[in-house]
Amino acid sequence: MVQNNFFKFKIFILSKIISTKHNLQILHEDNHIIVINKRVGDIVQGDKTGDKPLSDVVKEYIKDKYNKPGEVFLGVVHRLDRPTTGIVVFARTSKALTRLNELFKNRETQKTYWAVVKNKPSEKEAKLVHYLKRNEKNNTSKAHLKEVPDSKVASLDYKIIKELNNYFALEINLHTGRHHQIRSQLSAIGSPIKGDLKYGFDRSNQDGGIHLHARKLVFIHPVTKKNLQIIAPVPQDPVWNAI
Repeated sequence: MVQNNFFKFKIFILSKIISTKHNLQILHEDNHIIVINKRVGDIVQGDKTGDKPLSDVVKEYIKDKYNKPGEVFLGVVHRLDRPTTGIVVFARTSKALTRLNELFKNRETQKTYWAVVKNKPSEKEAKLVHYLKRNEKNNTSKAHLKEVPDSKVASLDYKIIKELNNYFALEINLHTGRHHQIRSQLSAIGSPIKGDLKYGFDRSNQDGGIHLHARKLVFIHPVTKKNLQIIAPVPQDPVWNAI
């Protein structure tokens, strides 16, 4: 786990968005990594849908920008659900990929999400611990208060950061990285995420997404060893803009 003084000194990466013909929101780029602000509907890596993944778009961007011949290397470090927005890190070198994989595996990162819910949680801030059991058939995870066969422990902290007219904005810090963890744990306490039909919200968002955003990521650069803090601007819609 991350030590208390691990992130005492940080480099703050400005949330400036660089627009390109590839329609990418680039939060950070250097010779070793590239960090993208994922949009609703983007898939990070190719899947059975056959839709063009974000990884391919980033490869095309790198190939065009640097006039690279042949195949461009790009390593997928982690993923976000298709209806979720926010920070996605890719590795541009095999060395960076190996080291980033270790950072994420050993939880030597700080992940902060923002979520919007309609039903106010019973506590203003709390730690949630559940046991998640994944259902491969319908691609969901169910949160249980006690351990059940084939379940994995899931832990997060949340706090209410703003009360809106009809919703509540939460800030969430993950301690584990389970399948659909935030979505299933918030649903389990009666506060499903706005637009998330799969986990109990009553109606979908117009864009097919959900109001869950990977807002901040803090980690050590895999090559330079400098501490990075990446912040992703929220999507432009009335609810996010009100936070």
